[in-house]
Amino acid sequence: MPATWKSALAPLALALLVPTTACSDADSSAKENGTRDDGTQTLASALASDNDLRSLQAAVERSDLSGVFDGPASYTVLAPDDAAFEALGDEGETLLEADQRPILVAILRDHLLPGHLTPETIGEAIERKGGPVTMTTLGQTEVSFSRSGDDIVVSSGDGTTAQFAGAAIATNNGVIIPIDTVLLPPRQDTAS
Repeated sequence: MPATWKSALAPLALALLVPTTACSDADSSAKENGTRDDGTQTLASALASDNDLRSLQAAVERSDLSGVFDGPASYTVLAPDDAAFEALGDEGETLLEADQRPILVAILRDHLLPGHLTPETIGEAIERKGGPVTMTTLGQTEVSFSRSGDDIVVSSGDGTTAQFAGAAIATNNGVIIPIDTVLLPPRQDTAS
């Protein structure tokens, strides 16, 4: 091949590589918002190593549910991030007190779904059904998953909603899906 052809083809080859790089960046962005596969860890160890889920880890430890997160059964954890717990303010701090343990356990059970569900499989179920998909938590509360644009939203029975917030983590005994709100049970009216 003549040298003039080689020098003419070099910029063309370089131009063809740029779109490939752009596609690669889009793919890595999708992976950041999708599910990271870390099948070497349990739910408990993955939770302990995630810096954005420290408040949830403390709540799990205070509730004595850590064994569930290390056990062989498969669960999907709708995991409120630290900002979600901070938004609770004093109510969040109160939940960590010893006398509030039964309430804390009930709240955490409402964030657990049986099985290994990723955001991708939940999204596919929404698409197949053509609308919201309802599931029952371990606390026997129904939650609905729906789309809001490109985001997946989970709603509890009382109308509290949370968006999926970041990459999910697939472990050897389940999936952790970060969410941006703590799903609280309906408030009981104490007035007589």
